[in-house]
Amino acid sequence: MSKTFENKVVLITGGTSGIGRVTAIAFAREGAKVVVSGRRKAEGAETVALVEKAGGKGLFVQGDVSDEAQVKALVQTVVDQFGRLDIAFNNAGIEGSPGPLVDATVEHYAKVFDINVKGIFLSMKYEIPAMLKTGGGSIVNTSSILGSIGMPGMSLYCGTKHAIIGLTKVAALEHAKEGIRVNTVSPAVTETEMLERFVGPASPDNEQRKHLAGLHPIGRIGTSEEIAAAVLYLCSPGASFVTGHDLRIDGGLTVA
Repeated sequence: MSKTFENKVVLITGGTSGIGRVTAIAFAREGAKVVVSGRRKAEGAETVALVEKAGGKGLFVQGDVSDEAQVKALVQTVVDQFGRLDIAFNNAGIEGSPGPLVDATVEHYAKVFDINVKGIFLSMKYEIPAMLKTGGGSIVNTSSILGSIGMPGMSLYCGTKHAIIGLTKVAALEHAKEGIRVNTVSPAVTETEMLERFVGPASPDNEQRKHLAGLHPIGRIGTSEEIAAAVLYLCSPGASFVTGHDLRIDGGLTVA
């Protein structure tokens, strides 16, 4: 029986851990060839090993999405190695340092926007021409529920995630007739290394985690597997009429 992404070539930035790594494995299970990129070489090699264990073919390319030359070289490497690019999951991002807007520095602003926004701009700039050469493809960009709502202390992060949704909508409109679909996923609080940096590991007495879980009407924190499932849906034939859409995976948090 054929798999959904048999012989498809997938590029995932921010693929060394968390949502990126889990999504890479999910694509591999469905027959894809998966190229993962990130700044951490050892973690990238671990992701490739997990991709191959899941039955896919994997490749790690070390790189920084805020550097244009590196992004251009990354996409070219994908095409050189596999002959095409069908799917891109632009997932690289950082949370920055939470705090009041008036306390943020220009340096802090530049770092967060360079990775979160410039990184996605550059990724799409080079992914889209590569996809057009073989008749189209699908792009999913990682935003956040903070791309639709605000949160005190998270001004720069919120700004980047709002910007990602805007970039995605325009790219979707510009290339809708050329066979390229562009969408975003917007997770709420998700069990990742980033969450652990904020509130510590899961434990019965972690009050911050209990508070965060209680913000979601479903009553718990989301998982990377749930975000990965949404990404695979948006890249699948079942979503062939979906473009410019922001898919919130938020346990009902933004419903009220």
